[in-house]
Amino acid sequence: MKESLASRGIYIFLRLVIVLSAAMMFFPAINPARLTERINRNMSLFTSAVAYNSLISELGREINRGWVNETNFVILFISSLILCIGIGLTCVCGCLSVGNIKCKKRGNFFGLIGGATQALGLTGILISYLNMNNNSSDFERLSPMFPSGYFLFCGIAAVVFISSLIQIFLLRKEEKEAVFEIEAKYRTFLMFLPFAALLFVFSYLPLWGWRAAFVEYTAGMPMTMDDFVGFKWFTFLFNDPGTQRDIVRVLQNTLAMSALGLSTSWVAMAFAIFLVEIRNGPFRRFVQTLSTVPNFISWVMVYAIAFAIFSTDGFINSFLSTIGALDGAGRNYLMGDNLIWLKMLGWGMWKGLGWSAIIYIAAIAGIDQQLYEAATVDGAGRFQKMWHITLPGLMSTFFVLLLLSIAGILNNGMEQYLVFENASNTQRITVLDLYIYQRGIEKGLISISTMIGMLKSLISVTLLFAANKASKWIRGESII
Repeated sequence: MKESLASRGIYIFLRLVIVLSAAMMFFPAINPARLTERINRNMSLFTSAVAYNSLISELGREINRGWVNETNFVILFISSLILCIGIGLTCVCGCLSVGNIKCKKRGNFFGLIGGATQALGLTGILISYLNMNNNSSDFERLSPMFPSGYFLFCGIAAVVFISSLIQIFLLRKEEKEAVFEIEAKYRTFLMFLPFAALLFVFSYLPLWGWRAAFVEYTAGMPMTMDDFVGFKWFTFLFNDPGTQRDIVRVLQNTLAMSALGLSTSWVAMAFAIFLVEIRNGPFRRFVQTLSTVPNFISWVMVYAIAFAIFSTDGFINSFLSTIGALDGAGRNYLMGDNLIWLKMLGWGMWKGLGWSAIIYIAAIAGIDQQLYEAATVDGAGRFQKMWHITLPGLMSTFFVLLLLSIAGILNNGMEQYLVFENASNTQRITVLDLYIYQRGIEKGLISISTMIGMLKSLISVTLLFAANKASKWIRGESII
């Protein structure tokens, strides 16, 4: 019994260490491969292991002229890759540790190999560092630095190796007829784990960049505590008259376009219902394909199509000139802010209608066909079936999507408005996402744009919970 408790405790600790090591691969601040200040401080271990060009991006001139020894960076790159492979092997160890005795024993061998592989990678990094220090030319030009995260990775490799070795002796002997087996709940968790990792890397890890909202940050410069300014930019947002006017104008555009999108969100559901009702199969597939294809066209191509049709020399003006209905120069329908909100709504619906209808088509396929058969026996017509069976069957899907749309009421996207923006309509077409892009990328105001983006995200989360609460109170159903 004591052996079982000890083994269980070690496995819990081992899993925590493995999760920590997997997360540490993506944190630039503890990258053990950053052996010199000439390596980008925003590079993580994972990036150092998969992107050699990024690793030496700031050393191209020195390497091309032979001023520094490129072999050291090749060793550093290969060692980083080996270290990441070792961490991957330890992740396999952690996954197998939730199985039966046979899975755990195989997992322990992966832990041993993973720990040894990590040690090999860390040794290669150390060799690269020593070579830089021993080469006077490299030392003068690179000023090698020993990364603070190196010893942390060494400790993790040692813990994984020693823990796996101990577990080999603690676990009881497996039965000969035993098979690899993992409980159903753990299998489901392991299937979800890769998606959770992607969610962490692409959705939660970037939140580390929110610290730019609390510093006096200049693009391309290191971010240190000496630049900390607290809530300076938050107070600036509410105290500066010019910024206040811009925010009010941008919010007006954002909320207006989002309101138009919400008010027409039912169109995709109606389109899906009528599309399913088409009896001619080939024609139905043709219409569905034709309406879905625009979703895969970039907004740059959409603007090119709009320019070919509505510009001064476009199709409309050419046609009017041909039939004699146009005297003089044609009109550029893309310029000006007249009805710009409706124009953006129209282009958005044209591009996304077919794609948005797919989820409703799938929901219709899940409606019990016996309901339609019973309605037919009762003498119901096609429109009666649509109204009393299909539409009620889609309402739960519609309200879930509506709640998500309400949560994203401040997220209009940027690409559509960026390509259609010009000097004549910029006052009416600039939405919040485009405004953040203009301030952050075009004007270099990283701190202000980060602060506005952070507030936008917090407001979106608040709206999601508020809409979910309202749905639960009104309909008795919620998505959270």
